[in-house]
Amino acid sequence: MIRAERRDAVLEILIDRPERRNALTDAMYRDIERALREADADAACAAVILHGAGGHFTAGNDLAEFQMPQDSRDVGSIAFLHALASVDVPVIAAVQGQAVGVGVTLLQHCDFVYAAPDAVFRLPFVSLGLCPEGASSYLLPRLAGDRRAAQWLLGADPFGAGDALAGRLLTAVADDPLAQARACAQALAAQPVQAVRASKRLLREPLRAEVHRVLDAEAAVFFERLKSPEAQAAFQKFFARKG
Repeated sequence: MIRAERRDAVLEILIDRPERRNALTDAMYRDIERALREADADAACAAVILHGAGGHFTAGNDLAEFQMPQDSRDVGSIAFLHALASVDVPVIAAVQGQAVGVGVTLLQHCDFVYAAPDAVFRLPFVSLGLCPEGASSYLLPRLAGDRRAAQWLLGADPFGAGDALAGRLLTAVADDPLAQARACAQALAAQPVQAVRASKRLLREPLRAEVHRVLDAEAAVFFERLKSPEAQAAFQKFFARKG
């Protein structure tokens, strides 16, 4: 479930599925996309905060949904990522516990990211027989450098908040990332809202067309990989472990 709550000039979006470590379903992606676009259309909204319930950010996509027939042209996750890459309202992420898959790649599109010292990040696409998503094949080398991006995307091993900070995926490590995100949002709200949005647009605009192109290019390969014997074997192994 996605819970969107307006606090004065700030919209907080809570990923609230703690029993599954906030794994995201198609419907949840679409709810976040809708909330983002509504916040962007609201001239009085100064910032959006994205965070998770139950001590985790998100375990990424609900893998059970990968077993259903899907078309990359009509998938909630892709629509959500395009929205996140499009909005001019500043987006702030507060990360605790696990951030997996899209829970990591979405951070590239946020303007501020605060994480707890014990937060754990993982990009497990290759280990699942898949490929990068979220424009991470383009953005992650720009942020973290080619070597670190290869280590995270090809090695698929977990990494901690210190490495994420060194790789410029984070703004800061904070004992209470949600409190830090709220303080950041209030500082933005104290600025002229439209000036902040115009400035974000200028910062993001040079890369936006390429980001949207890469999002779609990755998605096309990703959904082909879902049908591959490698991916199906990885999923069977995953569900056998869970069962």
